[in-house]
Amino acid sequence: MTPPPGSLDLLDDPIAQELLRSTIPARLAYAWLDGTPRAVPIWFHWTGEEVVMGGPPDAPKMRALRANPDVALTIDGDAWPYRVLLLRGRAQVEVVTGVPAEYAAAARRYFGAEQGDAWAAQVGQLLPRMGRIAVRPDWASVLDFQTRFPSALARRMG
Repeated sequence: MTPPPGSLDLLDDPIAQELLRSTIPARLAYAWLDGTPRAVPIWFHWTGEEVVMGGPPDAPKMRALRANPDVALTIDGDAWPYRVLLLRGRAQVEVVTGVPAEYAAAARRYFGAEQGDAWAAQVGQLLPRMGRIAVRPDWASVLDFQTRFPSALARRMG
């Protein structure tokens, strides 16, 4: 039986695992300092427990995430039937020396080993310190538009 929406057991679902290994950027949704919503595409690395992202430590989102760490993440395909992983959690932001290992791993996944390593080295020259954003999901859901649909549609389908 499929775990219900919200269950972290859904992270083990084959669709969730495929999306977590994909080269599709995550969409990170968070609240800006004035409370208005923001959503940005961002590379990520799944550690098996956390979704880790990175960026310049002075990026505006870093300040906003420190002020309000509640976030949502979506990783979704663009081919029908759409497959979507929805996550919620709290972002932990820290500034680290150098390029976070998870950022370098994401670069290799998105670009391939050689180009990813070159990208991470170039970023390391530009940014001697980076912001590391880690989100440990506390809620998960998977949509596949075959057997799992958004709740309002699923209710109407019986």
